[in-house]
Amino acid sequence: MRAFVFPGQGAQVIGMGRDLAEGWAAARAVFETVDDALGERLSALIWEGEAATLTLTANAQPALMATSMAAVAALAAEGIEVAAAAGFVAGHSLGEYSALCAAGAISLADTARLLRLRGQAMQAAVPVGEGAMAALLGLGFEAAAEVAAEAAQGQVCQAANDNDPAQVVVSGHRAAVERAVEIARSRGARRAVMLPVSAPFHCVLMQPAAAAMADALAGVAIAPPRVPLVANVLAEAVVEPESIRRLLVAQVTGPVRWRESVDWMAGQGVTEFWEIGAGKALSGMIRRIARDAATRPVGTAAEVREASAGR
Repeated sequence: MRAFVFPGQGAQVIGMGRDLAEGWAAARAVFETVDDALGERLSALIWEGEAATLTLTANAQPALMATSMAAVAALAAEGIEVAAAAGFVAGHSLGEYSALCAAGAISLADTARLLRLRGQAMQAAVPVGEGAMAALLGLGFEAAAEVAAEAAQGQVCQAANDNDPAQVVVSGHRAAVERAVEIARSRGARRAVMLPVSAPFHCVLMQPAAAAMADALAGVAIAPPRVPLVANVLAEAVVEPESIRRLLVAQVTGPVRWRESVDWMAGQGVTEFWEIGAGKALSGMIRRIARDAATRPVGTAAEVREASAGR
């Protein structure tokens, strides 16, 4: 069985998706729809803009989704439809929205608008400089959670992303996250580094953003996905629209349980993971979680053609 997985923030790069738009009219139409939904030429920023501007959360989130959906459209044009080709879909943080859009649960235009709002709300939830995130490498989730709890000292510091068996990201107040880095190093972490992010995602400091997303999602139509979604906060499949709506709100402050999600899919018989969109970060994580599983990046025109030829 195959799963389609969709990348999160950090995978963005200037020029992503351009060869897809040049190669398939359906992929070009994805970027046009996103531009229209946002009332601006986000595609121009993606293909010709400044990296620092693309990296802003409010831009990176819809941009990465658009690139993933352009790859989905190109695959469909080559005869590979999500509903027929994948047993599950899943996404890392914002990639969960891409997964839902690919599975037909949320329209492309609504997904673009939701991610623009999500990015703005997450950025606005905590004043710039007050929050931070750090990657702890070489510690498992339980050890990293213990480090975060010790580092909190009355502030917020939480294990936010359980990425793979040896990579956990912590999030919270900057001073507490900096303490977590030092504690992790003293506990034998292979590496502990602050991340270049603009806000402390997936911790309780994001509660104002969760409230904003609850309001936004209340007005958006969600259909049952044509392929079950493996949700970040559950690490198992969900198909009921109201459950999906609730989980998308919980996801803003809850941890991304990626390691458990991949484990769960492998336990359901998934042996092949296609990473749909920019970058190859998820493929690396998956290989460290489900060591026997095959991975395939599908984010460029050449990769779409290779996937089509290899199916």
